[in-house]
Amino acid sequence: MLTQTTTRVLEPGDLDAALEVLEREPVHNAFVTSRVQVAGLDPWRLGGEMWGWYEDGALKSLCYAGANLVPICAGPDAVRAFADRARRAGRRCSSIVGPAEPTALLWKLLEPNWGPAREVRAHQPLMVTDRMPDTVTPDPYVRRIRKDEMDVIMPACVAMFTEEVGVSPLAGDGGLLYQARVAELVGAGRSFARIEDGKVVFKAEIGAATPTACQIQGVWVDPAYRGQGLSVTGMAAVLRYALADVAPVVSLYVNDYNTPARAAYRRVGFEEVGAFMSVLF
Repeated sequence: MLTQTTTRVLEPGDLDAALEVLEREPVHNAFVTSRVQVAGLDPWRLGGEMWGWYEDGALKSLCYAGANLVPICAGPDAVRAFADRARRAGRRCSSIVGPAEPTALLWKLLEPNWGPAREVRAHQPLMVTDRMPDTVTPDPYVRRIRKDEMDVIMPACVAMFTEEVGVSPLAGDGGLLYQARVAELVGAGRSFARIEDGKVVFKAEIGAATPTACQIQGVWVDPAYRGQGLSVTGMAAVLRYALADVAPVVSLYVNDYNTPARAAYRRVGFEEVGAFMSVLF
């Protein structure tokens, strides 16, 4: 008996089925789940389409197709179906990102048409913790950023993004979309920093949040303050906020070549449980 498979763009009425798939891997899927829980599946609100891959009529896998292309709970057959759809649609995303294995296959299939990429980060350890460390005291000066401090936090956010991604978030639209995203996190109480003399010396955000898991992103220390341990105590402070106010499990992913960051996160209690991959255009 042949297995019947199909792929289509999901509609708002498919929300419960999509959430069921997302909840299979709550930590890996925190970014997409957080968006879907807020915006549903309407492409205008979601910021992109959600593709569904069905096997014998049952929704098995997803792929978020917005500013990022993100395979979700996708085995090889689903990845091939998503690659076919993406190839026909043409590249509209600025990156492909997701769990390393399906993302690697997706890029292998798309590279002949979409390549070359500006950069491929094939192994980005996914790190997780559900408790505060016993041996690190959180930095008491790390706090939530207020809405009236956008002019203070933005330069640090731009510096972090440029250093991490390799291009400025101010390019293209002058930074309007990026500033809106920063403002969204500040407004939600998920932007944190240590500020000295009106200048950010450490910052991080809780970029994705669901009732099950959240994801820390944008960790940055002013270059003049590096080597002083601020990333360790600062991350402990953000972790305390995250566990107390957001979710019982906290995750992040980091470039494998960033040895100091990986060591700092391990000191705070994060353990590597898998890997992501990013393809940047």
